[in-house]
Amino acid sequence: MRINGVHHIAIIASDYELSKAFYQDVLGATLEAEYFRVERDSWMGKLALNEQYLIELFSFPDTPPRRSGPESLGLRHLAFEVDDVPAAHAELEQKGVECEELQVDPNNGKAMFFFRDPDGLPLEIYQS
Repeated sequence: MRINGVHHIAIIASDYELSKAFYQDVLGATLEAEYFRVERDSWMGKLALNEQYLIELFSFPDTPPRRSGPESLGLRHLAFEVDDVPAAHAELEQKGVECEELQVDPNNGKAMFFFRDPDGLPLEIYQS
């Protein structure tokens, strides 16, 4: 098997509208399509990032919370690449997003920092 790339990232939100606004207004994603699936009482939005990546945002009734910290098994975080990490940090804080302090990856010297989406999903900004 040859994998060509990552097709999409699926995220389940406790508040679909709040998370949709976060990914659009704060992170700059574009809503490409949106569906309400009656049989599952569930919204699904397709949010594009730079016409290259796709986030599928879902809502489901009565979803249990997922433990994300301290370090838990499973997907650890989602990282976004930017050219200017300090500028991204300042922009997110200006938009009211609580960000951890800027860090430097000890393995390669790249700048980075972590923040969370409305449900506490750990996200990272990483230097290209």
